[in-house]
Amino acid sequence: MDKLKQIEAFVAVATRGGLTAAATQLQTAPIMVGRRLDALEDRLGVKLLLRTTRRVSLTNEGSAYLEDCQRLLTDLTAAEASVSAGGVKASGHLRITAPAGFGRKHVAPLVAEFHLAHPDVTVSLNLSDRVVDMVGEGFDCGVRVGDLPDSSLVSVRLADNRRLCVATPRYLSRYGAPSVPQDLHGHACLTLSSDASQTRGWAFKIDSKNNSAASNNVQYMRPSGPLDCSDGQVLHAWCMADYGIAWRSIWEVRSDIAAGRLVTLLDDYAAAPNGIYVVYAQRKHVPLRLQMWVDFLRHHYGLASYWKKSS
Repeated sequence: MDKLKQIEAFVAVATRGGLTAAATQLQTAPIMVGRRLDALEDRLGVKLLLRTTRRVSLTNEGSAYLEDCQRLLTDLTAAEASVSAGGVKASGHLRITAPAGFGRKHVAPLVAEFHLAHPDVTVSLNLSDRVVDMVGEGFDCGVRVGDLPDSSLVSVRLADNRRLCVATPRYLSRYGAPSVPQDLHGHACLTLSSDASQTRGWAFKIDSKNNSAASNNVQYMRPSGPLDCSDGQVLHAWCMADYGIAWRSIWEVRSDIAAGRLVTLLDDYAAAPNGIYVVYAQRKHVPLRLQMWVDFLRHHYGLASYWKKSS
C-alpha cells in the first residue's frame, strides 16, 4: 500500500506540476505528498524530480519511470473496473483502415458487432484500395490482404487468402483459355491501377526452365489490358460482364465459381495462399481497445463456418 501511494504521489506531481495541485487531486496535505516522494526516491536510489519553490521538473530517470507508473495505475484501474462491472471494459476511439471490397464485406459488419459488444469504443472505418500510410495518417490499425511490404509495423496473420485467375464462360468461349501464365499477355486482363495495394502483381508457381508448375518457385507477372481500376470490386464486376480475366481472392469469387458464373484458370500454377493480416504500429503498450479488436478479428476469421456463411 505504501509503494502504491508513493507511485500515485509521483504521477500526480509529475502531471500536475506541483505538490499543491497533486495534494488537491489526492485529497491529502502537500507535506504528505512530499514525504511520499522522498520515500520513493530513497527506496529507488535515484532522483525522479527536481523541486524548487517555483516549479517541479522530471529528471531523465523520472521521465522514463513516469510512463511505467502511469501504465501500472491504468492497468490497476482497468482490473478493478472489470471486477466491479462483471467484465473487461474497453473505451476510447479506434481508427481502422481496410481494402474497399474486403472491408465492405468482412470488416464493416464486424466493426458494428464489435461496437455492440463494446459500446464505449467508437470506431472510424476507412475503406480504400490505395496504399495507406497508417502511421502518417493516424490510423490505429489496418486490415490488409495479400503480401505485406517490409515495414516496421506489427502484423498478426488472421487467415489464409488464396487468389485465383477467373473468367466467365462467355469470355472463354470467345477468346479461349490460357494454358500457361505467359498466355495472359494475349488476353484482356483486368488489373488494379498503380496506386492500389496490389504492389507485386499476379503470383504463380513457375519453373522458369521448362515453363511448368513448380511449388518452390513463385514468380510475379504484371499482365495488362484495356481496363484497370483502383477498386477491386469494379474489377470483379467487369469480369462478371465478360470484359476479361481477373485475379481475385477466393472470398470474393467463391459463390460465383460454385454457381458456374465464373471458371477458374491456371489452377496448376496457383501460388500458395498468402494472408489476411491486421497491422499496427509498434508501441510499448497496446491499448486495450486495439488488443480486443485484434482478438475479435482473430476469433471470427479463424472460424471455418465464418467464411462459409459469408460466401
